[in-house]
Amino acid sequence: MSGRGGVLVTGAAGFIGSHVCEALVARGDEVVGVDNFDPFYPRAVKEANLAGLRAGPRFRLVEADVARVPPPLDGVGAVLHLAAKPGVRPSLEDPAAYLEANVTGTARVLDAARRAGIAPVVVASSSSVYGATTPAPFVEDAAAVTPISPYAASKRAAELVAHAFAHLYGMRIACLRYFTVYGPRQRPDLAIHRFTAGIARGQAVAMHGDGSSERDYTYITDAVAGTVAALDWVAHPRAPTCTAFNIGGGARVRLDRLLQLIAEALGRKPRIERRPDQPGDVPVTAADLRRAERELGYRPQVGIEDGIRRFARWYEETHGRQS
Repeated sequence: MSGRGGVLVTGAAGFIGSHVCEALVARGDEVVGVDNFDPFYPRAVKEANLAGLRAGPRFRLVEADVARVPPPLDGVGAVLHLAAKPGVRPSLEDPAAYLEANVTGTARVLDAARRAGIAPVVVASSSSVYGATTPAPFVEDAAAVTPISPYAASKRAAELVAHAFAHLYGMRIACLRYFTVYGPRQRPDLAIHRFTAGIARGQAVAMHGDGSSERDYTYITDAVAGTVAALDWVAHPRAPTCTAFNIGGGARVRLDRLLQLIAEALGRKPRIERRPDQPGDVPVTAADLRRAERELGYRPQVGIEDGIRRFARWYEETHGRQS
């Protein structure tokens, strides 16, 4: 991207956003980050995410809510829209807030970009758009019209808004369907972080279902590589498009195996409390990565065993070895 204007990154203080900003700055891009510091989790966590970025000259942060105010686009040549209200289960409690943040927010960012003459945009989506009936592994051309949570519906709706903008205004948009991204600085509410914290402290951890549900887990460095590749893909002159890409880890992992891997990495014996399945959860996610490999050169490098060891090491370095 260097030489073609800076990059606007919304959701810059978040888990994925902060890592992507670091990668862009490291390769020489000027980055304008935007974040509204939504209280979904503590502001201090996000401030810590930004500590390294704020120390350098190539990153500037603007605190703003892109669902309400236009993003700052002076000197920007491409937009990476990661800002969103996250979480399947919380979306059941406040669906309207998810639609405002994830659909209205996306529409406002896309509208600001097209008015500024910025064609290349990457929009963060989610594997949840595939719902519970799409055959695995999920291919991007699947209909994805049966979401089972307001969060999933909001992410699919955001994709459809992006399709309309690409058609109407000649924009080049990539929608990235992330599959359960994890790694250092992962949000504390997400499963791998919660399980690790509970097992490290010797607490019982809740396992919803019988442990047979499967997820495609993506390590953060792979997610960042796919995101940066998508940014370069939309920045390259091409016909107007809105194209979805799966960003996954390339393997299905059972829930009971995940818990065992975390316990082994921590050197602990897990205490498991079995609970019923939760509304909005799907039994399996699995990414077909052929399009991402063909178009983006995306090939995940970190398997689940290595990734969990890296996460456990980061957790203990950050929080200390607990008892």
